Amino acid sequence: MAITVRCFTYNDMPTVIAQLNKDREGSYEYRLLTDKTFRSWLQQGRLRILVAEKNGQFLGSSGYNDSFWGEEISWLITPDDEDRKIAEAALLEGVEKYVRKGMLFVALEEGSPDIEEWSQRNFKLEGGMYHMVAKLRTERTLPSIPEGVVVRSLRKDEEKAFVKAVNMGFQNERVKIGDIRKWKEESPPFDEEWVSVADINDKIVSVVVGKPDSWYNKSFKGNRGYLGPASTLHEHRGKNLASALTVRAMNFLLAKGMDSVALYTSEQNAASFALLKRIGFEVSHHWRFMRKYLTNPNPIRLQRSVADPAYQRVSCGVNRDNSNSCVK
Repeated sequence: MAITVRCFTYNDMPTVIAQLNKDREGSYEYRLLTDKTFRSWLQQGRLRILVAEKNGQFLGSSGYNDSFWGEEISWLITPDDEDRKIAEAALLEGVEKYVRKGMLFVALEEGSPDIEEWSQRNFKLEGGMYHMVAKLRTERTLPSIPEGVVVRSLRKDEEKAFVKAVNMGFQNERVKIGDIRKWKEESPPFDEEWVSVADINDKIVSVVVGKPDSWYNKSFKGNRGYLGPASTLHEHRGKNLASALTVRAMNFLLAKGMDSVALYTSEQNAASFALLKRIGFEVSHHWRFMRKYLTNPNPIRLQRSVADPAYQRVSCGVNRDNSNSCVK
């Protein structure tokens, strides 16, 4: 009987969680996945899961996530048996139906033997991401900045200006109205005081957000801070503003009792990497990105399915009431 690909349902959750925990055990800063965490992923609305099965038996699954870094294959896990290649091909083809912008990527550990396997699937190495960490022991001296620039904390009435500055710096929607409220809920005691900004004539031109690294601290009983997002308007780069705000945010976290601070930065952002090295950050982990460019992206829309003679392609999602939105 042919392998079929269908939408994830909540009945699959224990199997998918067990599969992910087995596959990722021992990987960098990984804590065993729970039902609660998995449900929170689904409720964010960006994760789509496909399941491969044969004769009604679960074989494997894949996760697709439209993240800040791009449209990503979060995982592809299949059994190491004679059905593996067929199941992987079916799941990958299903995932590709979600791609809207013509490019799909997967993040792999630097030096992973899986890099060769993904290259055989027509994915090519292109960029990557660093997780960088700095120790917080003593207060650092802020780099000098141009006269007339005011470095301070965000005010409570400046959320719109904050969102505008960050998104203009990234040249896409990195944050939105309501994110500050969400961060307050997720990472207490975070509030506007934790956001460092540089302003010129009352216009915010650079931003660095500091927060408690709540997930890490809860998972590993740590006392680490986190920086990000960070953004500087293009016309104000090269003036030490990002350096000054990063150091200010590090000093603020130290004063709040944090003993280290972490962040993520792109492998391709050489200027950011050099800045962070100068102020004490070291690479803690390195992922490589492998990308596949699709010449004819044809994303499935939610609540639609597409017939296929070899296996069934479906769309997958989770409704606000946590019910399954898969249509077979």
